[in-house]
Amino acid sequence: MSAPAAERTLLPVAGRGATTRLTLRLLARRPVAATATVLGFVLAGLAGVVSPWALGVVVDVVRDGGSRDDLATPVLSIVAAALVGALAEVVAVGALAQTAVPALAQLREDVLDRSLRLDSGRLEAAGTGDVMARVGDDVRTVTDALDEAVPLLVGSLTAIVFTAGGLFALDWRLGLAGLLALPAYAASLGWYLPRSGPFYRRERVAQGERAEALMAGVQGAGTWRAFGHERLAMEQVERTSDTARGLAQDVFVMLTRFWARMNRAELVGMLLVLGAGFWLVRDGAVTVGAATAAALYFHRLFNPIGAVLMVFDVVQRSGASLARLAGVALLPRDETAAHDLPGAPALVLSGVGHAWEPGVPVLHDVDLAVAPGERVALVGSTGAGKTTLAAVAAGLVTPTSGSVRLAGRPLDELGPATVRRHVAVVSQEVHVLTGTLRDNLTLAREDADDADLHEALDRVGASGWLATLPGGLDAPVGTFGVELTAAQAQQVALARVLLRDPAVVVLDEATAEAGSAGARDLEDAALEVVRGRSAVVVAHRLTQARTADRVVVMEAGRVVEQGPHDELVAAEGRYAELWRAWTSS
Repeated sequence: MSAPAAERTLLPVAGRGATTRLTLRLLARRPVAATATVLGFVLAGLAGVVSPWALGVVVDVVRDGGSRDDLATPVLSIVAAALVGALAEVVAVGALAQTAVPALAQLREDVLDRSLRLDSGRLEAAGTGDVMARVGDDVRTVTDALDEAVPLLVGSLTAIVFTAGGLFALDWRLGLAGLLALPAYAASLGWYLPRSGPFYRRERVAQGERAEALMAGVQGAGTWRAFGHERLAMEQVERTSDTARGLAQDVFVMLTRFWARMNRAELVGMLLVLGAGFWLVRDGAVTVGAATAAALYFHRLFNPIGAVLMVFDVVQRSGASLARLAGVALLPRDETAAHDLPGAPALVLSGVGHAWEPGVPVLHDVDLAVAPGERVALVGSTGAGKTTLAAVAAGLVTPTSGSVRLAGRPLDELGPATVRRHVAVVSQEVHVLTGTLRDNLTLAREDADDADLHEALDRVGASGWLATLPGGLDAPVGTFGVELTAAQAQQVALARVLLRDPAVVVLDEATAEAGSAGARDLEDAALEVVRGRSAVVVAHRLTQARTADRVVVMEAGRVVEQGPHDELVAAEGRYAELWRAWTSS
């Protein structure tokens, strides 16, 4: 069961300034399209000012008894402005897509790149749901905003600016009357903004919690069913869904109150413009047509202002999502190149302790030294701390106390690139990525040729099933290709280790999924992979411990015995008990 957000360290969320700078930097990569976007919206805004002015002219022509010819110019102006405005908006929206869509794609790649480079301990602390919600829901939210809200927002803001300018062009007093409505609009917006932002941030976190609960329920479905506790998983999904739904309902109520305030501001503004127009016409300062145009200008502001406020809900939501994406994309990227280590490096763990939760340690002051070329097997009952110790040894988890050294240097001093170069990990959960078999293997070494790939597969016993694949190394595997069995997937993972050629290998129950039929073959493959290397093997089957150079027995996070297999069996201690239970079964 996943921990609640309060007990997890979620990935960072960028501040407004950092998010804005990152967005502008991404958009600036396509200056031509960005410029066309701005010019298109400006031209559309200018075209929108023409119609109210022309209608005001029509009113004056009719009132003054003008001829039909006097109507030609304003009528043609309306038609021409409509055509120009429509064309400019098409250009602006198209250019915006060419600017924003590649920028969003780059942002998503940056987020994924940083996520993949995070150590597994950091990802565990954040939870899978937090990462998935960002690269899934958050990207989708920003995409929707780019498709609909951003064009409407930019177009509306442009229209507001030019329409307000048109009001002042008619008469400064009419423009001033329209401006007097701004305090009412500002008061409404000032009420809404500080309340909506925190709601949307909490809503995005709640979405991540719901995703975490769903993934935990799906991935652990077999375990839930085996113990008859499916309802517990469902309750967690329902609880997180209720939280997300409650926040959405609260936002809707807040929006309803916001719209009531906006309608009041529109009423105040229209009364002010009509009142000013009445007094100016009565005093002969402006014509009836000018007053009509002023009322039409202010009325024309209703839709753009309403659109701005309508999409502000989406903008606020997408802004929260964009900040979450930027928080990951702006994480420092480790650019340190991997470097070689002198000789055959030894792996030394000194005084290692670790607690996944404060006050609940799973490892207690563990010392373990693995000499160059030595194979050490970790054994013990479930929950003894074997997997945690293996993760610490591999550099996947930073212990809460103690140190881990490779070739005499702390792992954090060596840097992630060097640790990944010299320490390889194969766990019980291996991944076959969608692509060809060749793609899955060259992940470990990009310059590997066909001979290298065939040799690696042959050494792990995969040549037999490789010959049956249509296309051989180029056969598609994974979701949209051939579904490899658990044993075959493990062989691919072990072949990657051979191609990588590390000095240290950590096998965390890497043969556990083989089943009894393929267990011996997969254990032989594992032996081939660790031959000549330092190895830490979490032994799912004690036959792996029997062939190890040294067996380390763990209980309750401590090392209780260690030595060669035969000596430990003869000592009649904890390992002897485990061995008798294994052989008798």
